[in-house]
Amino acid sequence: MAMRRNGRPRGKGGERVEPHFGDRRPKGSRKALKGAKRSRHPILRFFLLVGLWAALLLGATVAYFTARLPDPILATLDDRPPNLTILASDGTVLAERGLRRGHVRLDKLPPYLARAVIATEDRRFYHHFGVDPLGLVRASIRNAEAGSVVEGGSTITQQLAKNLFLKPDRTITRKLEEVIYAIWLEHRFSKDEILELYLNRVYFGGGTYGVEAAARHYFGKSARFVTLSQAAMLAGLLKAPSRYAPTRNAKLATARIDEVLGNMVEAGYLTAADAREARLQPLKLRAVGDETGYPYAVDWVAELLPGCVEGEADDDLIVDTTIDAGLQRAAQKTLRQELDGEGATLAAGEGAVVVLDPSGAVKALVGGRSYATSPFDRAVKSERQPGSAFKPFVYLTALESGYTPDSVAYDTPVSMEGWSPKNHSGTYRGEVTLRDSLAESINTVAVKLAADVGRWRVIRTARRLGIHSELRDQPSLALGTSEVTLLELTSAYAPFANGGRGVVPHIITQVRNGDGKVIYARKGSGLGQVVALGYVGAMNDMLTATVAYGTGKQAAIPDQVAAGKTGTSQDSRDAWFVGYTAQYVAGVWIGNDDNSKMRNVTGGSMPAKVWHDIMLYAHQGKASLPLPGIGGSAPEDATAGLPSSTPSARADQDQPFYRRFFGILSGG
Repeated sequence: MAMRRNGRPRGKGGERVEPHFGDRRPKGSRKALKGAKRSRHPILRFFLLVGLWAALLLGATVAYFTARLPDPILATLDDRPPNLTILASDGTVLAERGLRRGHVRLDKLPPYLARAVIATEDRRFYHHFGVDPLGLVRASIRNAEAGSVVEGGSTITQQLAKNLFLKPDRTITRKLEEVIYAIWLEHRFSKDEILELYLNRVYFGGGTYGVEAAARHYFGKSARFVTLSQAAMLAGLLKAPSRYAPTRNAKLATARIDEVLGNMVEAGYLTAADAREARLQPLKLRAVGDETGYPYAVDWVAELLPGCVEGEADDDLIVDTTIDAGLQRAAQKTLRQELDGEGATLAAGEGAVVVLDPSGAVKALVGGRSYATSPFDRAVKSERQPGSAFKPFVYLTALESGYTPDSVAYDTPVSMEGWSPKNHSGTYRGEVTLRDSLAESINTVAVKLAADVGRWRVIRTARRLGIHSELRDQPSLALGTSEVTLLELTSAYAPFANGGRGVVPHIITQVRNGDGKVIYARKGSGLGQVVALGYVGAMNDMLTATVAYGTGKQAAIPDQVAAGKTGTSQDSRDAWFVGYTAQYVAGVWIGNDDNSKMRNVTGGSMPAKVWHDIMLYAHQGKASLPLPGIGGSAPEDATAGLPSSTPSARADQDQPFYRRFFGILSGG
């Protein structure tokens, strides 16, 4: 309840009276008083005029801003962000965001919840008129002493005004509006009503708005039943939800709870003994965020959603996705275990995983070791050098130019434009088939092939299969020195698994409104046939050899036909394995965010093992299927449909003269 200020003493009739300190005046005082009044008259008149104009200006300003205010009840209850429910392919709830789970009355909440908020956010809440001059002075002093902004001067009423009516612009006009609206709210609502509206609208992190949604998100129960320690955690979130959320940083969240409890002791709401007891209470957090394995995929869905429902996002939304909930959790767990285990000894700190079905539907997406530690999505947004995982585009270009898996190449020293690539083994094998050169990831052969068929054509092939990142036309292109994302590289392997059709990786299948009406449905929009089936079969012949006896042996899955390619950038800064069966396409990247070296981590070690474990889980109970274009184990099936032209006959096809001329001079 608001506290009343005591007025001046009143007489019997209720009129105001001044306190008496004696009625006698010195002689001559009346004449002196009249003279003083006459002498001060012009000054008083001036100040009266200034005050009158100031009052008129203030009144006009208040009238202007308050005239723009919407109905307060509509603003507080109806103007809210839509609820967003994200579902896995089997209907499992992956996440709920923007939630407002009903308006909870203040008298239904534990008293210590409101007190924790007041003690931390606005200790003089019941003593000011919407703006707290003393609080502003105190905050200014503390900020000046700290040399930075460590304390804000906004009251709970100001925060509510900003939440209800204003955009988050940092301008003088917006601050003036905030002050005026805060005073207006104090006039329109009681203190308890303002606090109730604030608690039911403010953002608590994790996509939740309002204390009820936050309590259910973090603790799996109504705000009516939170403990003192849980109430302190919720109050502590208001300053910086993303910083103090226990799902992001448990250590910071615990320190913040201690701070809130200390504030309550200082404000007289708790005894020191009560605070000590509360610090010992377990939070009993619900298994959300990082532990579910879903947050990276959910973030990507939320990022893509506006493009699907543009102009129709005012209602509650239900988003159906392609995610396999079990596979998603398994992928997150597998990656983390590998990084925490072998990765700790090999200086491998981060990783990412993408699993697609052959049509490009994302079944699992893991953007890092731990979302709580770092929510940055390395699967979708991080561009890194793929190393030899880029070579399939070189070899596919060679096949389309007249080579076959059995064509002979020469693993010998080569120099181009002053650059001399070396093999990982440090040796040269001489005569070798393309199949074996790809399986063993021989660098010299890949570089010569790219120069022979034309690096510009290799780039065109990669683009056709779905690589959108910048690809630099330079001799090292064949060794994967142009950066790509894991998502695009993995999706570019999908044509080998599906018979040559290009795919667009996708995660949203449809969006429904709160009434169940479908307002967006994905239509099949792949890239069409991008590789002829004969070339698909030849690539599958070569890439299965990589898993059978080449650099990707650790990726082999029992009783399944698998193919893929390892990739390792210079000095083991990036390690990749991208591979596929007829049922799934998956990519794994291991590295460090600061691009530092790992200790001899190659694509055939940690990434291949992570890929193996995830794909083993994905194929449980699934029959082994042959890869497209090879039908079975007969080697002749792999080259069926390939052109009969020889490399020398192919050399003049579809290549500008100047490129052929300089290609000859390069020694390729």
